[in-house]
Amino acid sequence: MNAGTLCTREVATCDAQTSIVEVAARMRALHAGDLVVVRDDGGVRVPLGVLTDRDIVLAVVSPDAAADRLYAGDVMSTPALVADDGDDIWLLARRMRLHGVRRLPVVGADGGLIGIVSLDDLLHAAANLLDELRLISARQPHLEVKRRS
Repeated sequence: MNAGTLCTREVATCDAQTSIVEVAARMRALHAGDLVVVRDDGGVRVPLGVLTDRDIVLAVVSPDAAADRLYAGDVMSTPALVADDGDDIWLLARRMRLHGVRRLPVVGADGGLIGIVSLDDLLHAAANLLDELRLISARQPHLEVKRRS
């Protein structure tokens, strides 16, 4: 299982010049906790960073912050930590752990954004694997009885 298989293909994005007020409104409308900040490079959306709802809260609550003068590029986590579409689940988990992030934009061979993989995606995949392993043990006695009859 790899990043290209696990990722969500519909990704909420913005550019670095999007105001924080607009970013927050977009997150609210999309029920999203993050946006991938991208730049257009000849029709390819290249990730520049990730902007989370937590990033916004920490930036806007700052004593000298003026939300109407902050932009996505001012607040996003940068540089963009990304996953290649062929990265396996172990590499994704290790990268998230080492960098303390819960989401990774996924890029194709051209460096363009193709999706986003989250900690929840990894947990779901791991749970499915554990369930499949559980079924091995559950099925074994049934097959033994069938073979002996």
